Amino acid sequence: MTDTLPAPERRRPWSHRTRPGVDLALAIPLFLLETAWLVLDWIYGYGLEVWAAQGDHARIDTAGLAHIGRVRMLLIAVLVLAVLAAIFRARWTVTAHLLVALLAGGSLTAAQHEWDHSHTPPPGCIRYGPNC
Repeated sequence: MTDTLPAPERRRPWSHRTRPGVDLALAIPLFLLETAWLVLDWIYGYGLEVWAAQGDHARIDTAGLAHIGRVRMLLIAVLVLAVLAAIFRARWTVTAHLLVALLAGGSLTAAQHEWDHSHTPPPGCIRYGPNC
């Protein structure tokens, strides 16, 4: 009789928890990178563009909409990475990405609230009327 070799075990990402050292080695730099990107985009991507606009409302509006779009893309990327980290059962990486997602979500909410507040017509204004 012939002895058959056992089939090699497949390692599925969700079968074992990610080692804590590897998890923290990914979580900390990604958290710092994503948070720094959010802060630097707010300061340099949006703030300097508004400063350079010198009161030109069209450029300020364009900068605001571009900033909202960039923050929205960061939020989507962070949530996708959080789902991937959850599949690999990397607890600290998921936590770090969810914290950045909360920060980006709050930033996005603030930016959209500022946009809505600056673009609402005054009370009693008739739509498509003059001075509205």
